[in-house]
Amino acid sequence: MSALIELDDIEVHYDVKTRRSATPATLRAVDGVSLTVERSQCLGVVGESGCGKSTLACVLVGLTAPTAGRVRYEGQDIGVHRTKEQRRRVQMVFQDPVASLNPRRRVRSVLTELIDCHDLAPDAGMTSALNSLMDMVNLPRRVLDARPRELSGGQRQRVAIARALAVQPDVLVADEAVSALDVSAQATVVNLLADLRADLGLTIVFISHDLGIIRTLCDRVAVMYAGRLVEEGPADTLFTTPQHPYTRALLRAAPDLNRRGTASRAPALEGEPTGALDLISGCAFASRCPEAEALCSAAPPPFVVNGSHRTACIHAAH
Repeated sequence: MSALIELDDIEVHYDVKTRRSATPATLRAVDGVSLTVERSQCLGVVGESGCGKSTLACVLVGLTAPTAGRVRYEGQDIGVHRTKEQRRRVQMVFQDPVASLNPRRRVRSVLTELIDCHDLAPDAGMTSALNSLMDMVNLPRRVLDARPRELSGGQRQRVAIARALAVQPDVLVADEAVSALDVSAQATVVNLLADLRADLGLTIVFISHDLGIIRTLCDRVAVMYAGRLVEEGPADTLFTTPQHPYTRALLRAAPDLNRRGTASRAPALEGEPTGALDLISGCAFASRCPEAEALCSAAPPPFVVNGSHRTACIHAAH
């Protein structure tokens, strides 16, 4: 496989006012993240709320300009001011289809406008293109004449996926795309994404809190904490032999139907997540880590690389 998208030391900082000081503080939403997404790969991104996952997604699709770092697509630098063709290649599916779909417009109108804008089908072939999109996301063709309020949550999210697919992208960035759905609708959408990847060769970046879905859908997993990448590796390896203490804590916190009662459950992490306004001189997780040493607070830990697995922890096994 070859690299399709490369994120090189991405930082996204915001100046925010605080009550403690008249001088704006710097909020480090993303703090030096480097990632490579291979063609036709499904990369999962996990971490607590506020760790920078969604901000990173917005950088990927060009909605947010990085404060520092570069985004490369097929080896070429791309930024926020992308060409029409570059915008078409990377599309996003948002968390809430109610908020992301215009309530006044019928599905047909939304999809037709996109296809027209990018000259992807002649007028004579528009009906065929629209029907093909409905078939692709497993929706009846009558949905084309519906407004979002007339559809279920799962149907609305599949319309949102059809909207992203209408411009024939190479990359689909799904930001918590199933978290607002019930369990059966979640399964439908996850299975749809897996099928689309197999049928179209789509590259998918899937952001979620649900580790079960991540394990089912993704080839690789990137774990973020306080705006930083702390561990990345093949899904099977990361779930079976996690190297970073934070990754192990996330896995312990995940629901497990085979675990009975609370006696066998490992204790939850102590302390509060590191704030995005806090100045961090060392490992961002050091204040909550049961394995932390003085060295951990002195400087950011380098990545320990083991094959295709890397971990930002001095205790990671080589």
